[in-house]
Amino acid sequence: MRPFRFGAQVADSKPGKAWAELGRKLEDGGYSTLFVPDHFDDQVAPLPAMTWVAAATSELRVGSLVFDNDFKHPVVLAKEAATLDLLSEGRLELGVGAGWMTTDYEASGIPFESARVRIDKLEESVAVLKGLMSGEPFSFDGAHYKIDNLVGTPTPVQQPHPPILIGAGAKRMLSFAAREADIISVNFDLSPGAVNADVVATGTAELTAGKIDIIREAAGDRFDDIELSVTVFMAALTDDREQLAEMVAGSFGQPPELVLESPHFLAGTAEQIADQLEERRERYGFSYVVFGGGSHEAMLPVVAKLAGT
Repeated sequence: MRPFRFGAQVADSKPGKAWAELGRKLEDGGYSTLFVPDHFDDQVAPLPAMTWVAAATSELRVGSLVFDNDFKHPVVLAKEAATLDLLSEGRLELGVGAGWMTTDYEASGIPFESARVRIDKLEESVAVLKGLMSGEPFSFDGAHYKIDNLVGTPTPVQQPHPPILIGAGAKRMLSFAAREADIISVNFDLSPGAVNADVVATGTAELTAGKIDIIREAAGDRFDDIELSVTVFMAALTDDREQLAEMVAGSFGQPPELVLESPHFLAGTAEQIADQLEERRERYGFSYVVFGGGSHEAMLPVVAKLAGT
């Protein structure tokens, strides 16, 4: 089994000094990575925030969870990503996805195409990203992107390219990620375009096990080379995890016992949470745990206990 790594997903709109302090606190606390999502609501833009934190730290990795493919042409993203990897001396994790949140598209006027088209475009984009980071002249003739003998510069420090993370929760995306990603963030099925009880219900223990089966089948011989990640959207230190599960069961759309089993939920003492994460690594292969929802500071005792083990 892979040793544990931990990430914190943060999107706050706060001054640069606070971002730098956060990065150093995460680094000192044993976190591996600071992730920034990519949406048009009240949050910072991911690339400047990632660059700012990388400049304020020396070992902390920075990543996107995840860049929406429709917001940046892959030629532009490849250059920006390679530049950040160079500036950070090889600390970028490049997360990409097909886009899902309908409000982003409605508010911005960016066309929200069918899931089939968005995934088709993402598949081409990943090929372009990898090709442009090779350092060799690259051409591509796809249905959505055409590249003519372009040499991607600068050359990223991490070769053949920074680790590519793909977020996925439905079969086609899981299968694509299994074939192409270095890291797979196993998520809810976000096909409806908004987070609601029905979407959260796709993150049960049973359905998550099925997602791992899909990845394993599609990955074939490369399965052991893939780092499996999960985002915990609600995590809390408490002496009564059952009571907390009962309190949030309605928003999860699940009875408390299923909430407790979901890999996207964690509650208990630091020791209980550590035990849960070890059990989930054994069951699903989740060695890369990302804390969202502002829980990254509360989880510092857990990170200190498990990081690297």
